[in-house]
Amino acid sequence: MNLYVAQGLQIFFVLGFSPLLKGIMERYRARVAGRHGPPVWQPYRDLWKWSHKETVRSHETSFISEWAPIAYFIAPLLVAMLIPVLTAFPLPFAWMGDMLAGGMILGAGGVALLLAALDSGSVYPALGVSRIRLIAAFTEPLSLLLVFIAASAAKTTIPFIVNQTLSAPSWLFTPAHLFIVVGWFLLLLAEAGRIPVDNPSTSQELSMIDPARTFESSGTDLVLYEWGGWMKFLILSVILCNVLATPWGLAGSSHWQSILEAVGATAFKTTVLGLAVISFEAGFAKLRLIRNVDFLMAAIALAALGGLVANL
Repeated sequence: MNLYVAQGLQIFFVLGFSPLLKGIMERYRARVAGRHGPPVWQPYRDLWKWSHKETVRSHETSFISEWAPIAYFIAPLLVAMLIPVLTAFPLPFAWMGDMLAGGMILGAGGVALLLAALDSGSVYPALGVSRIRLIAAFTEPLSLLLVFIAASAAKTTIPFIVNQTLSAPSWLFTPAHLFIVVGWFLLLLAEAGRIPVDNPSTSQELSMIDPARTFESSGTDLVLYEWGGWMKFLILSVILCNVLATPWGLAGSSHWQSILEAVGATAFKTTVLGLAVISFEAGFAKLRLIRNVDFLMAAIALAALGGLVANL
């Protein structure tokens, strides 16, 4: 298979599988709660339904509200070019950036969404933005700390080299490795707005955190925001599974059969991680906003302990 075709397949995998992962997680959440739940294809139906609705914006909004959905949607796709989604070897565009660049791209997409929420002029998105910035004051140092620990172990910030280093017998399942993996899992919960940090299915305006950002969005804007959020969750899950945990199942060659097997392996690993997230949520309630600080400080402490153990 041509390397550029494999690069495109990585992008289409993130585009196509992220709604299915969302549907599987929601179906499993309903089953855990004793309900039948929606079909796993429901996110695709939702995207189709939203895309046929009118996009409504206030006359007071600026160009930010017009371009922010596009920036938020594209950001995870750009990161998908930089990380090992399907292959254990770098693809043509993988050298455009490293782990820090990927974090900055996702961060830029998040900032665009926050600016658009403020640009709407509504009080509820503004309330959600203020809460998100409180949480981000701790998630951003946590993500940087985890990246620096992984980079110091691999002596590089290139994801394709980091995952090979962390899967070596000298690192695999060591205390430092486990601390890093747990720290990223807690970061995933916070960045994706999952319980105990936030309840993604809430319908109470005053308690919304992550959903408040798109409270005033509709039509194509809502499609891009929701789909972009699902892709962001998938990208963070891929980083945990394929970079920080272990790269098993990734294609070692550009042969089409090896690439297709990697599609199945990555889909399986991220699905298991998604179900683990739902199982974790089932045992906890949503924390009060001020208690989220304690949760994130515990994650930072675990990451710092992993860095300390790694350098002993």
